[in-house]
Amino acid sequence: MKTWFITGASSGLGRIMTEKLLARGDSVIATLRRPDALADLTDQYGAQLSLIALDVTDTPAIRSAIGQAFAAGRVDVIVSNAGYGLFGPAEELSDDAIERQIATNLIGSIQLIRAALAPLRAQGGGRIVQVSSEGGQIAYPGFSAYHATKWGIEGFVEAVRQEVAGFGIDFILAEPGPTRTNFGAALDLAEPSAVYAGTPVDTVLRAFTDGSFELRGDAGRTVDAMIAAADSDSPPLRLALGSTAFASIGHALDERAAALRGQRDVAYGADVD
Repeated sequence: MKTWFITGASSGLGRIMTEKLLARGDSVIATLRRPDALADLTDQYGAQLSLIALDVTDTPAIRSAIGQAFAAGRVDVIVSNAGYGLFGPAEELSDDAIERQIATNLIGSIQLIRAALAPLRAQGGGRIVQVSSEGGQIAYPGFSAYHATKWGIEGFVEAVRQEVAGFGIDFILAEPGPTRTNFGAALDLAEPSAVYAGTPVDTVLRAFTDGSFELRGDAGRTVDAMIAAADSDSPPLRLALGSTAFASIGHALDERAAALRGQRDVAYGADVD
């Protein structure tokens, strides 16, 4: 039996993961802004589920929650899942909306990981699952701030995993593609003005609003794959989830590799003689 610490457990992938882990007999420390959102699971599983009220934009509260979790015993897996999407043309996003997006998706994830490192090191290791997105390696028009957070957290994890590998702490970057969750319904939406009519931003917005944006990913199967990776002896650093994510990330990597190879002479020409 393992103990998992999961942020953003009230809905979406976090809720599904919590349900699946409890059903198989694991213990879950679930954090969410409204603990009553999991009242049904508390009634069903009792002491197997612990709830901590947490807004991940509150760094002292993150440290307190991690302290509470490890004070109760060993925590095997930290799942940094809290986050949401912000949509709109970059120039038309409000300052407050951008700051909230970064505070939640990027700074909140960074501070959670930082807070967990010392107690994980003290207990001899553990695993951190950072829920990213295919949007941590590719980009859609209209999601500039969202992509900034996902590309940012992936770079942070790339560096930190090298810093702590010797302590038995490893990482998984889960990268789901478009998945049937409440992500779209929870979007912070800044509708583009007439200036952006007919542009790629408008095309993506219309696809979201008319339901034509294809969501091939199954939330339950996505969570199953994340749990299996976290259970494995040698998990991958990056875990693409869904055929859309696999294809889009692969295409982006191929394009970047080809572009890089085409710049070889320019790159080498910038060296000291």
